[in-house]
Order: sequence, then structure tokens, then C-alpha cells
Amino acid sequence: MSRTTTALFVGLILGLTAAFGTFGAFVVVLLFGAVGLVVGLVLDGRLDLAGLLGRATAKR
Repeated sequence: MSRTTTALFVGLILGLTAAFGTFGAFVVVLLFGAVGLVVGLVLDGRLDLAGLLGRATAKR
């Protein structure tokens, strides 16, 4: 299992723990899952956070 998958599951579990119940809880779990997925992609090196935030360093 890759770090991306692990981080996604951690995010989903944290979301379920944080909010258990209604449609609002579903949205919270979805957001936690998305955050976990992004963290996992960054850890795997498949997502460049500097480029995404526009803080890429220019070569001089």
C-alpha cells in the first residue's frame, strides 16, 4: 500500500472520528479524505506543492 493510500485512509478515519452523523458529517469526511489524499500525494512526490502554490523558485 502506498503512502498516498495510507494518507487517504487516515484522512477518512479522522473525518469519521471528527463528525459522525448527518449530511454535514459526510461533507466533513469528504474534506478530510481530500486533505489526506493531498498529503499522501505530496509525500509520494507526485504533487509539487511549491508549483501548486505559485512559490516555485526561478532559476537565475
